[in-house]
Amino acid sequence: MKLFDVYPLQPIELSYGKGTHVFDTNGNEYLDLYGGHAVISIGHNHPHFNDRISDQLQKIPYYSNSVINKIQVELARELGEQSGYTNHNLFLCNSGAEANDNALKIASFHNKKSRLLAFRNSFHGRTSRTLSVTDNPKYRSPMDEYSNVTFLDLNDTRAVKEELSKGDVCAVIIEGIQGVGGINIPENSFLKSLRQLCTDYDTVLILDEIQSGYGRTGKFFAHQYAGIEADIVTVAKGMGNGFPIAGVLISPKVEAFYGMLGTTFGGNHLASAAGLAVLEVLKEEELIPHAARVGNAWMDDLLSLSGVRAVRGKGLMIGIELYEPIKEIRKKLLEKHKILTGVATNPYILRLLPPLSLQESEAERFISCFEDVL
Repeated sequence: MKLFDVYPLQPIELSYGKGTHVFDTNGNEYLDLYGGHAVISIGHNHPHFNDRISDQLQKIPYYSNSVINKIQVELARELGEQSGYTNHNLFLCNSGAEANDNALKIASFHNKKSRLLAFRNSFHGRTSRTLSVTDNPKYRSPMDEYSNVTFLDLNDTRAVKEELSKGDVCAVIIEGIQGVGGINIPENSFLKSLRQLCTDYDTVLILDEIQSGYGRTGKFFAHQYAGIEADIVTVAKGMGNGFPIAGVLISPKVEAFYGMLGTTFGGNHLASAAGLAVLEVLKEEELIPHAARVGNAWMDDLLSLSGVRAVRGKGLMIGIELYEPIKEIRKKLLEKHKILTGVATNPYILRLLPPLSLQESEAERFISCFEDVL
């Protein structure tokens, strides 16, 4: 049997990671500025993370959600405190797509509506339901086409109001910062208006913070720059530093009932231990303010480079737009300078999503190498 060929692969095989660096099977060292799609939040092979998982592995790595799991309770408490969402409730699952899928279903259970609003250049996952709110027809099979989704331009308040005024919109789903779409940032004023409009028209506001959450932007969630609170927030990626775990933060106004949601593996003992370890490291090492400080200074330096058209982002979620496609530049960064970077649906944008522990010296190294390649 062969692997189903759906991934374009970089020509390296990794064998080890440490902090912001990874090593291939030939012993080459790479600076990881992509973190495996923004997943590595506290660094590769963090000792506290490894110890937490190892300790739990010796106890009980898994049991289903049919028994009490106090690690889940501790994880929910710590996540609430660090994120500021102390009154929301937490449902644990396995992936970002699963989190968004559940969020949409929760919204419909709550207000009994079914129409959805999403935004152009959005990405919310690859399950059938999340593909319906993802603005990329290439990813959708004929079965994934739904007639109850309307796509609008980001930051177009008038269009949102026009749709919500029809009274049949269940939920608005929006990324804290669009990731795959090219690091496009909702304006603070737009998010404030969105919050008020959703309240006025009994519509659930869902903030997809799967890529932009967990401190990556310098706040726990990117939408908190606008000073708003969402009805539902979805998280994944950096939540487990590589261990599969995701979550849905749900407003207390949503009533739960047995059977409303469910998962076999979600929030198991090992996953919850991984999630708790990440939160402990974020707090202990003050990685969120660190990400803001390093990332914002980095963006200023990147913008000064010749050949750079624009730099967008917050903290350590950065998109660099060039005047030419980035394919060959990215290849040279990997082959010549041993630096891993990411892409977007826009072929002119290079994405940087390093571990939040990235140091100033490593950011400066990239500036020098990037300038050389440009």
